[in-house]
Amino acid sequence: MMDYSQYPARSILCVDMRSFYASCAAVLLGLDPMTCLLAVVGNTERQGSIVLAASPALKREFGVQTGTRLFQLPDDPRIHLVNPKMAVFVRVSKELTRLFGRYVPHDAVHTYSIDESFIQVDGVESMWGDAQTIAMKIQDDMKREFGLPCTVGIGPNMLLAKLCLDLEAKKAEGGIAVWDYQDVKAKLWPLSPLRRMWGIGSRLERTLNRMGIFTVGQLAQYDLKRLEKRFGLMGNQLYYHAWGIDLSAIGAPIMSGQISFGKSQILLRDYPDPNEVKCVILEMCEEVAKRARDHRQAGRTVSLGIEYSRDELGGGFYRSKTMEAPSNITLDLYHTCLALFDRFYEGKTVRKISVSLSNIQDDIHMQLDLFQPDQEKKRMLGYVMDGIRERHGSTALLRAVSYTNAGTARLRSKLVGGHRA
Repeated sequence: MMDYSQYPARSILCVDMRSFYASCAAVLLGLDPMTCLLAVVGNTERQGSIVLAASPALKREFGVQTGTRLFQLPDDPRIHLVNPKMAVFVRVSKELTRLFGRYVPHDAVHTYSIDESFIQVDGVESMWGDAQTIAMKIQDDMKREFGLPCTVGIGPNMLLAKLCLDLEAKKAEGGIAVWDYQDVKAKLWPLSPLRRMWGIGSRLERTLNRMGIFTVGQLAQYDLKRLEKRFGLMGNQLYYHAWGIDLSAIGAPIMSGQISFGKSQILLRDYPDPNEVKCVILEMCEEVAKRARDHRQAGRTVSLGIEYSRDELGGGFYRSKTMEAPSNITLDLYHTCLALFDRFYEGKTVRKISVSLSNIQDDIHMQLDLFQPDQEKKRMLGYVMDGIRERHGSTALLRAVSYTNAGTARLRSKLVGGHRA
C-alpha cells in the first residue's frame, strides 16, 4: 500500500481545446465547432495530403481521424475542407494563455502544447472558488469570447490531471472530471494497453509486455528494484506514476528520464533515390543538433526512422546507434544515421523520415580524441552558425543539399509548425 499523505495534493487543471485546429477553422467560417463537419487538411489540392484535425461531429459521424488521407474522406457536400492557418492558430493559443492569466499568476500556467495547458490554482480559491468552479469559468469564458470548446481534467498533480483529462474528462458530460489519489486503483490500474498511459510509447509498451506487464496495476505491483535495474531513473518514474505519484513542478518535464531531441517529417513527395533521402537526413541532423545546442546539451544515442511509401505496402525501420562520446555536431549525427541507413535500408521508396538524439547530458566538456583533433572547433562552429541564423534568419546559412531538388529546408522555413502560415 502507498501512503499518499506524504505526497503533495495540489489543485492542477489540465485544459485541452477540443479539436483545436478544426474548432478555430470552424469559428473563422462562422460555423459551430461541435456540430459542423469540417476537416483541416495539410493541402486541399493534394489528394494524398493528411487530415491534421477533424471536428467532433466529423469524427463521430464518419470515423475520420487525424492522419486520414484526403482521398479517404467521404464524398459528402456537407464536409468543409480547409487548409491550415498556423499563424492564426498560434495567435489564438496565445490569447487563450492570456485568458488563464485572469485567474492565476503567469508562473502558475504551463503551456504544454498549442492546444493544451496546465494551470495550478492553489491559493486563488478564495477569489474564484474551488478547482471545479474555476474550470467551469474558464470553459464559459472560452465559449463566450472565442466560441471554442474545451475539456478539463483536475488532479492533485500534473500526471493525474492529464490522465483524468485523457481517460475521463473528454468523454464526460460537461467536459470536466476530477481525480484524486483514491481514484488510482479503480480508474488507472485497469488501463490497458499500456500505451494509453501518458509517458508510455509503443516501444516501451512492448518491452514491458515482454516482462509480463500488461496493465498499469501490474506495473504498480512490479518489483521497484527490478524496474530500476532495467530502466534506471525511468524505471523509478514508471513505478511511482503507476501509483499516480508525480512530484513535477508546473513547467517541468514529467518524464525527465525520457528527454531527447528529435525531428520527424512526412516528405512532400516520394523519394525513390537513396541519395536524395540522405540529403534530407543531413538537413534533419542539422536541425536536431541545433535543438540540442539551444539547450546546451549533447547526446550519445542517435535514432533513425524510415517509413516507406504506401505504394510499396508501407513498412520501414527504426534503429538506434550509440556513439563513443556525446555530441551535438551535425556531421557526427549524420554519419551515425548513414551507418544505420546503409545497414537497414531495403531499397524502397521513402515517404517519412525521423531523426532523434537521446542519452542526453550537459554540453560542458568534450573528450579529446587524438585522431580527431578538430572536434572542439567543429563544436564551437555549430554554436557560431546558430548565432548567425538566430540573428539573420533560419535560411541565412544552409548546406548545399538544401539547394538541390531533394532539399526541404528552404520550403519548410516558410511554414509554421510544418504547415501553411
